[in-house]
Amino acid sequence: MAFVEPVVLRDRGVRLEPLGLAHEAGLRAAAADGELWKLRITSVPEPDQTGAYIEAALKMRAEGHRFPFVVVNDATGEVLGSTSYHDIVPPIQRVEIGWTWYRQSVQRSHVNTTCKLMLLTHAFDTLGCAVVGWRTDNYNFASQKAIERLGAKKDGVIRHHAVRRDGTVRDTVMYSMTAGEWPEARAQLLYLLNKPR
Repeated sequence: MAFVEPVVLRDRGVRLEPLGLAHEAGLRAAAADGELWKLRITSVPEPDQTGAYIEAALKMRAEGHRFPFVVVNDATGEVLGSTSYHDIVPPIQRVEIGWTWYRQSVQRSHVNTTCKLMLLTHAFDTLGCAVVGWRTDNYNFASQKAIERLGAKKDGVIRHHAVRRDGTVRDTVMYSMTAGEWPEARAQLLYLLNKPR
């Protein structure tokens, strides 16, 4: 049995479901909202690469080290983006959350916080994770702020770590949250989601 089994998660009008080839058109439309593939610091696929992006994610899922989700508006079925568990290490009960991106029109809305609440709840409360990690480009300051807002702690920076789409090499900023930190982080996420806008 795989450490991460297929699951559909729902909260606050957002649905996470296992990514599949049937989501290609929806993902392509989501990426086109803001031409997100033009950002050098993200993993958003170019329109003609969306199918290959999904196939690569499904191959990693079959190998057991990534579980990709598509993010969907639960009421309309519109695809909002994608996110994944990755670098799944069952012997130490560790997963990371990443490969995350959303169509521009839902960025800075409740969608990201809701997705992280669902993924963290599932990781800690269902999978029994001891730690959840994140990694991001050293120049992706918006991502770093979003991760820190979740209550994650900065572990450090891995220098000269990964190639960007433009061929430059990035430093990677690493974050994590332990099971012991989760109750306080959950309380803060619920506070953020419940306060009036």
